[in-house]
Amino acid sequence: MSMPVTTHLRKKLYNILQNYAYDSPVSRYTEYFLIFLILLNVLAVILSSVNEWYMTYRGYFDFFERFSLAIFSLEYFVRLWVIAEIDETKSAWQNRKEWLFSTGSVIDFIAIFPAYLNFFVPINLRLLIVLRLLRLFKLTRYFLALRILLNVIKREKESFKAVIFILLILIILSASGIYAVENKAQPHEFESIPKAMWWAVVTLTTVGYGDVTPVTMMGKFLGAMITILGVGLAALPAGILASGLATELEHRRKSTENLLRQSIMDKNLDVHEESEAIERLRRELNLSQEQAVRVVEELKQDLELNQKITNSLNFCPNCGCQLAHLHDNGSPNHPPINPKIDPKPNTIDHSTTDHKFHNLGDIDDANPLN
Repeated sequence: MSMPVTTHLRKKLYNILQNYAYDSPVSRYTEYFLIFLILLNVLAVILSSVNEWYMTYRGYFDFFERFSLAIFSLEYFVRLWVIAEIDETKSAWQNRKEWLFSTGSVIDFIAIFPAYLNFFVPINLRLLIVLRLLRLFKLTRYFLALRILLNVIKREKESFKAVIFILLILIILSASGIYAVENKAQPHEFESIPKAMWWAVVTLTTVGYGDVTPVTMMGKFLGAMITILGVGLAALPAGILASGLATELEHRRKSTENLLRQSIMDKNLDVHEESEAIERLRRELNLSQEQAVRVVEELKQDLELNQKITNSLNFCPNCGCQLAHLHDNGSPNHPPINPKIDPKPNTIDHSTTDHKFHNLGDIDDANPLN
């Protein structure tokens, strides 16, 4: 039975917009067009912030904004429709519900919502410009490096929460301490704890603008201690991010190499002969030449090891002649040979050399351990 036209169209659009493993000229050109449109939007927002340029070319800026809004809106609703194909074990509406609360969907919604809101509730032009710049986050969908970074942040969110919590505690303690020792000397600069928090944030993050500085000995000592603490604290998020990135990249490397290895085994490809087929698989999986070579070499070593094991089981351990029958599980007449027990040498009479094969029974009868 043929597939309904709408279902076929939905699957095709899903592959073009959402399936990153799918590669075709249409999907590539669609991706390039959307990336180019996003970058043009960012450029237009930046240029429109210059009042003289905006007033001179206002018609062009407004037309481009309406065109971009139409394209991004169409993209959003098409993605919402085709996302039903992402998991066939779930219903279409369940897939759509999960996608609506995903990071990509939220970014797409933020990219178009302020413009529609401006039609009903006038928004300050400067604020609208900033909100339009959020469209830049749509690029995370098209660049692997940005997706990896988001995955790392999501996976290490508990660690980042701990760092932020420690930072908040230190800001409050630092602001309270500097307020206590500097309030009398500088009542205007350290008028209250909330006002002292600016100095605490600047000092803890080791920025040190210098607009507000302690003048008392206790204030300077406290400032020095807070600065030293800030150096260590500032390194924590960087260390977490670096460790997370290294782990994520290693995991992705192993996953793609395992996919290549499994694909070669599933398709019964000869690693010695079918290099072109392996090269096609490498390109499909976006693996580097070095990774593919490493996988192929590992498979060759596995094949050689398996061949050696097979040969050792199929040949007589005393003379090297091929065995006539091999019973892996053994039988009453031919029990299996224990590989951990080496039969004594010269237990079989090989004075006649006109034979080509041995029976396992001959070895069993001659083995004094039986």
